[in-house]
Amino acid sequence: MTIAIVGIGLIGGSLAITLKENGFAKKIIGVDIRRENIDKAIRRRLIDEERGLEEAIEESDIIVLSTPVDAMLQILPGILDLVEQQVIIDVGSTKAQLLDKVKDHPKRGRYVATHPMAGTEYSGPEAAIPNLFDGKCTVLVDLDDSDADAVAVTRRLFDSIPMRQVDLDRHSHDIHTAYVSHISHISSFALALTVLEKEQDEDRIFELASGGFSSTVRLAKSSPDMWIPIFRQNRDNVLDVLDEHINQLARFRSLLIKKDFDTFYKLIEESNQIRKILSS
Repeated sequence: MTIAIVGIGLIGGSLAITLKENGFAKKIIGVDIRRENIDKAIRRRLIDEERGLEEAIEESDIIVLSTPVDAMLQILPGILDLVEQQVIIDVGSTKAQLLDKVKDHPKRGRYVATHPMAGTEYSGPEAAIPNLFDGKCTVLVDLDDSDADAVAVTRRLFDSIPMRQVDLDRHSHDIHTAYVSHISHISSFALALTVLEKEQDEDRIFELASGGFSSTVRLAKSSPDMWIPIFRQNRDNVLDVLDEHINQLARFRSLLIKKDFDTFYKLIEESNQIRKILSS
């Protein structure tokens, strides 16, 4: 199959590597508004050829939309206008607004909404890596609105990686990702700012930083160009999760003030139950 990657960054580039290496894609066409991204993708052999969007759509069997989610709102309707039997998938982290945008499009069935749950804190074509998606989960969203053959092609694509597949509706997807992904990034950004503020007075603080600190603030290296659109589109769900997170932080603070370390101990024990979820 010929696959067009529209937006050649970490996710699009890593997907290009994977699908070329496993033989699912015979040719990868790259589309990107940034000339430097195309140049990097060519140097790294992430793509076989570059094209303008219309040419890429005409020559491809599958179009993968992997731009920031705000750009998807603008690009997806135009791609749907141009496709015939091609399959369009997106790999964005939010779904409700995007799906609402095209719900009445006459070619809506050619589009399958997906979200491969994988990534790193880095961005751009230079961040693309092999095996990023191996064994991870991808979410397929609102499949009843997509044509059966488009869904079948999409499932084969993710089976080839291979990835586990979970089917959700748009609203469930957006609230679940707020819990398992979006709040983690906000927490990491906030902790990084806290430590950077303190470091102004205690310049040796980073000399003491170990693996635990590095893993906790790793996500704070993530690009605002990608994450501000996600927070904008999933604002209400992120606010709900953030309120609960703030309540939990306030609970720990209160226990420290009261020196109630017995209750603190019990809460840590409760939090340890997350191991059962993460190991399942």
